[in-house]
Amino acid sequence: MDIIATGLEFPEGPIALADGSVLLVELARSTLVRIEPDGRKQELAHAPGAFNGAAIGPDGRVYLCNNGGFGWVRERGTLRPHLQADDYAGGGIDVFDFATGRVERLYDRCGAQPLKGPNDLVFDASGGFWFSDLGKRRARDMDRGFVYWARADGSEIREVIGPLLTPNGIGLSPDGKTLYVAETETARLWAWEITGPGQVRKRPWPSPAGGTLIAGVGGHTRFDSLALSANGNICVAALHAGAVIEIAPTGARVQSHPMPDLGVTNICFGGADMRTAYVTLSHEGRLGAMQWHEPGLRLNFQQ
Repeated sequence: MDIIATGLEFPEGPIALADGSVLLVELARSTLVRIEPDGRKQELAHAPGAFNGAAIGPDGRVYLCNNGGFGWVRERGTLRPHLQADDYAGGGIDVFDFATGRVERLYDRCGAQPLKGPNDLVFDASGGFWFSDLGKRRARDMDRGFVYWARADGSEIREVIGPLLTPNGIGLSPDGKTLYVAETETARLWAWEITGPGQVRKRPWPSPAGGTLIAGVGGHTRFDSLALSANGNICVAALHAGAVIEIAPTGARVQSHPMPDLGVTNICFGGADMRTAYVTLSHEGRLGAMQWHEPGLRLNFQQ
């Protein structure tokens, strides 16, 4: 693996751009940053709370999950999140406009329910987006998580799936007909059949939240974000396992790809042939790149 950038404050949410640069967030600074191929950094935007997952929308703007903020543990030159921030004031979906340089809040609630800790998002072909709300952890309790679907123009948001236990990474199959969600604390990967914009078919009880279990990984593994390969494999960043775990859509094959960090949080694909995997190595604050063994899936509206 080649290390492109260092000294990042818990990087997440990488977006590979056509010019070879990578957008990502520094979670601990709630800052959107562009990383050039030579490692130079350009700060684009900052907002209260904590930017998390990010994606390019149909209007070319950057849509950002804002989880409201963490407390942080710094030790021996590393960084890791710890519980809800003392100044936490709620989560939301923010949007960054390249033309104006401004960040605006698009959603902070769904009906009467405030968003607690939006974490990751993915756009469908219609221009709507699915996003996970992991919730927040406190010293003696934690929120239950949910999956939402919303329109990019701010006109509609709906709760679709839940409750779940710490839903995090979220992605779509190459044909756009299956939604995948990775749970952090259980290290389980779930799937739902999509029946329309913001609609899924749910399995009956005893399936929790109506999902189909694709895989569960034992040991001290916690799942974070995910990306899809062009042939449909789900590549999940495995916190604390120091790896990206590649899972076949049937769950029949699970392969671990070791990474040089104990806080592997995100993976995205880019490059002319979509075979460059960009991985955020967040414990030590680095962005790495490597050749993947097969092309990644080009996302809707990926530049």
